[in-house]
Parts: sequence; C-alpha cells; structure tokens
Amino acid sequence: MKKIIVLVMITSFSFAQEIKRKLVWEENFSKKQVNEAFWNFEVGDGCPDLCGYGNNERQIYTKTNHELKDGNLIIEARKEGNKYTSTKITTKGKKEFKYGRIEARAKLPVGHGLWPAFWMLGANIDEVKWPKTGEIDILEYIGRDPHMVYTTLHTQDSHGNTINTKRTPFPTIEEGYHVYAIEWTKDKIDFFVDTTLVYTFNPEVKNEDTWPFDKPFYIIVNLAIGGNFGGPEIDDNVLPQKFYVDYVRVYQ
Repeated sequence: MKKIIVLVMITSFSFAQEIKRKLVWEENFSKKQVNEAFWNFEVGDGCPDLCGYGNNERQIYTKTNHELKDGNLIIEARKEGNKYTSTKITTKGKKEFKYGRIEARAKLPVGHGLWPAFWMLGANIDEVKWPKTGEIDILEYIGRDPHMVYTTLHTQDSHGNTINTKRTPFPTIEEGYHVYAIEWTKDKIDFFVDTTLVYTFNPEVKNEDTWPFDKPFYIIVNLAIGGNFGGPEIDDNVLPQKFYVDYVRVYQ
C-alpha cells in the first residue's frame, strides 16, 4: 500500500510539473509563407566575413529552397549546376529565449554530405562573438554517419571544440518524424530525442567561459551541405533531399 501511495504521489507530482509549464511561443508553419515577423532568412555563402560559415560548408543559402506545405517547413537541398543550394532561417533579434523547453518535430533528409540542424546561439553574438556567446546544438545529423544523433554545446572554455557532446544511436531515426528537445534551467541542460534523455550538461564550475547559458538565445533551423562536419564528399545522386520541420515550440 505504501508503494502504491508513493507511486501515486510521484505520478501526481510529475503531472503537476507537466501542466505547470506554459507554451510561450510556437511556429506551426501553417501560413503560405515563412512569417518574417519571427524569422530571418540568412542568404549567401557566409562571405566575406565567414566564408563557408567557418566550416567549409558548400551550400549557398537562398530564400527559394523551401516551401510551406501541409503544416511543414520543407527545406530542400539541391545541386544546381556546379552549386549547392539550401535554406537557413533564424529568430535572431525577433524571438529570443532564456530557459525552458525548446523543441522541434522534424523528419530528416538522408544522404552522404547532408547536415540538417536545429540549434541556438547566444543573442549577444555580435558583441562577444563565437564561441564566447555559447552554442546549443539540439539536433545535428550527418548523412555520412547514419542512425546517429549528435547533441552538442560550444563554449569559450572548450575553444569551440566539440568536447561537450554526445553521439547517440537511433537505428530508425531516418524513419518518420521525431521530437528533438532541450530542457534548459539555470543549472543544467538536458537533451532529448522523443522521450529519451540522451545527454546532460551540468558543469561543476559555472562562469562566463563554461556556462554562457544564462542569457537569451535565438533559434536556428538549417540544412547545410558538406563541410568539416557534414563531410567533404557529397553524394549528388541523392539530391534533391528535403528536411521537414513540423513545428518549433518553446515552453517556460
């Protein structure tokens, strides 16, 4: 009987925690066009300031490599002549968040050289620059390493290197939609794929170099092609490929 009472108390507490959280912003991509009151399009190849976006990426970002259809943002990676094109959107300067649950439901593109991502950067990036601003990679998937999800943080302490990272196997991750999320508090960041906790970042010493995650961040969704992480070799035979994003939601 005591076990039953304890179980009921734990369940009730968990439920209370769930209903206590409030949806503060969501993007369901239900309009005819991307809502530029929330989103910015990043256009070009990063030059001259950061050619290849610092990763030797091959794509040129455009405002035409996407569509909104059936409640999805669909980003398409293409080979056009001798160029690769794709789309990248951010909420910089428009929607920025500090703490909470940030999640996206998405379906991955498949193929060697593809690098879809759902991630965040510190809103103070123009003032303090990367990696001091901090980076939260909620989802990274690379086609050259199938059935794996990468969750990573970049800080000044790691000099931008991926030492605060986790590579988690999911044999069916390429099949259908999955939810990629973080639970971010003043003390730690938990990373989830669907209901699975895959990584927790909770450094013992928290200062501006180890824990830049005490200030607002903005959201980024993109599909990169090639690059240091995505892989220099690109399988042109798989293109075009599509990255489907059903929604982005923030709870606090």
